[in-house]
Amino acid sequence: MQYQRILLKLSGEALMGDGAYGISPAMIQFVAQEIKTVHQQGVQLGLVIGAGNIFRGVAGAAGGMNRAVADNMGMLATVLNALAMQDGLERSGVPCRVLSAIAMQNVCESYTRAAALEHLEQGRVVIFAAGTGNPYFTTDTGGVLRALEIGADVMMKATRVDGVYDRDPEKDKNAVRFDRLTYTKVLQDQLRVMDAAGISLARDNNLPVLVFNMKKEGNIARAAAGEQVGTLIMA
Repeated sequence: MQYQRILLKLSGEALMGDGAYGISPAMIQFVAQEIKTVHQQGVQLGLVIGAGNIFRGVAGAAGGMNRAVADNMGMLATVLNALAMQDGLERSGVPCRVLSAIAMQNVCESYTRAAALEHLEQGRVVIFAAGTGNPYFTTDTGGVLRALEIGADVMMKATRVDGVYDRDPEKDKNAVRFDRLTYTKVLQDQLRVMDAAGISLARDNNLPVLVFNMKKEGNIARAAAGEQVGTLIMA
């Protein structure tokens, strides 16, 4: 394995499977098996999962809600996804802990960096829930933050397409995919990889970001082994 410690960022939409809303048990099991394959190779894994399958704070704010309230709702929705993923992993035989940035002791552990590092060293997958615990920050930025805190070798962002394109490949068949990009290129061209705060934080701390297609079986293992499976963003 090229990477020994990975932060994997999953969108909430990835957990919907073929549905239009909510959590697909089949998709949970697919992701759990993909993670299990990498975990068995000795790779330490942290996960951050979005909440677009349940509630998206930005969308709530666009509909007239107070932004802080909407973001708090979105952060709580990520806890639901984290617990579902934890259940899927544990049923697959992968030890796992959920650490939440918002305290809820009856449901999961509260996040501390020390606890996260201890769980990783003990061979457990760690799911970071509730974003950063603060409104106005996306789970992409939260993912970069947690990756830096645990000393991850790379942040892998799973998407529905096989990398970063110059325009939406789902709408334009002539879109061109990039094998490699710099942080500056992403920011200057406003490529829709993640929000500017997240990519800037990764740039300032030299954290590589790999964007790849999660739905293709075996892609996490290939990415962990250093194969070219998407778009790598570096300095």
